[in-house]
Amino acid sequence: MPKIYEYFGFIFYFYSNEHEPIHVHVIHGDRESIFDLIISNGKLINVNVRKKKGVEMLSEKDKNIAETFIRQYHKEIIKKRVTFFVMKQTIKCTVITKKI
Repeated sequence: MPKIYEYFGFIFYFYSNEHEPIHVHVIHGDRESIFDLIISNGKLINVNVRKKKGVEMLSEKDKNIAETFIRQYHKEIIKKRVTFFVMKQTIKCTVITKKI
């Protein structure tokens, strides 16, 4: 389970056996949601949020914070996904300490 970002208590990560569509798991406290990146012609069109089985979803406020972060860093998220899943290289967690 490679952790890709930490952002003010939010943990963004992939599972090591991921599938399409490109998505990011986000944990904050004891809640978690999954964010699907909808991409068309190389551009981010939308971010859809879904529930992870057996876990309470992020609060509305936390979903908004996580989605804003994902929209800001979507190119880097995709790059980390390609590095890990396609190139089979390790990726480092980036700690973001500046608010968006």
